[in-house]
Amino acid sequence: MSALDITRPDTVPQAVDRRLPRQLWRHPSGRAGLLIGLALLLCAAIGCVWTPHAPDVPNYANALKAPSLAHPFGTDATGRDMLSRVMDGAHRSIGAAVLVLGAVFAIGLVAGTLAGLAGGLTDSVVMRIADIAMTLPGLVLAFAVLGLLGPGFVNLLIALIIADWAWYARLARSLSLDARKRPHVIAARMAGIPRWRIILGHILPGVALRVGLVATLALGGMIGAISGFSFLGLGVQPPAAEWGALLAESRLFFALAPWLLIAPAGFIFLSVLSANLVGNALRDVASPGEA
Repeated sequence: MSALDITRPDTVPQAVDRRLPRQLWRHPSGRAGLLIGLALLLCAAIGCVWTPHAPDVPNYANALKAPSLAHPFGTDATGRDMLSRVMDGAHRSIGAAVLVLGAVFAIGLVAGTLAGLAGGLTDSVVMRIADIAMTLPGLVLAFAVLGLLGPGFVNLLIALIIADWAWYARLARSLSLDARKRPHVIAARMAGIPRWRIILGHILPGVALRVGLVATLALGGMIGAISGFSFLGLGVQPPAAEWGALLAESRLFFALAPWLLIAPAGFIFLSVLSANLVGNALRDVASPGEA
C-alpha cells in the first residue's frame, strides 16, 4: 500500500493547489518517484512494440544461461530472454493496475456522488450494496470472485474491481455530503443556478480530484496485488509474461539459476517504490499541515 493510509478519511488531502505538478517535481521524493515511474512507463511502452528477443519463443539450446551481454538477466528454463519477458510483461503489470484503479475510481465516484446528492432510497440502496461488498476484506473478496470466475487475467481485473469499488463509493459519498455545505455551493443555490450546473461545476470537480488523488496513492499496492495473484497462478496464464508470473516461474529454478528472480522482483520493487515516493510527496504537497 502507499505511504498514505487510504482507509482513514482524515488523511484525504483537503486542498490541492493548481501548482501541484510543479510542487511535486520540486519535492525530493516526488522527483525521484516520478523519474523512476517515467523510466518504467518508457520500458512498458517500448516492450509493447520491441524487445531484444522474442519474449514467448522457446530456444532450448539457451536454457538457463547466466547473465551476459546478449542476455543481461539470463534466460529461463526454455531459453527465453528474461529481459525481453520483463519488458513484455511491464504493460500488463502497470497497465492492469492503472485500469483497475481507473475503473474503481469511475464506479465509486458515480455511485458515491449519486448516493450523497440524491439521498433517500437511492442513498440507502447504494450504501447497502457497498456495505455488502465491504463485509469481507478486499483480498478475501477478490479470492472469492476468482473462485467463481476461475483464474485468468481478465477475471483477476474484474475481481479486484469488485473488491475495491465500495470504499471509493463511500469516500465519494462523504465528500459529496460535505461539499453540499460549502459556502460557494450554498451561494450558488441561493443565486438560482440550476441544480445540474451546481453538481457539475461546484461539487463534482472537487470530489473527483480528491478521490482521484487517493486512487493514485493506491497504485503501488495495486501493482503488488496483481503481481501477487499472478504469482499464485490466478492472473496471467503462460506463456504470457507478467512480473508476478515470472517470479512464480523463476522460483522453481532458484537453486540452478537464482539470477532469474532479479529482473521481475526488481521491477516490482521499483514500481511500488515509485508509487510510494509519489504518494509521500502528494501527501506533503497537497496537505502540508498534515505532513
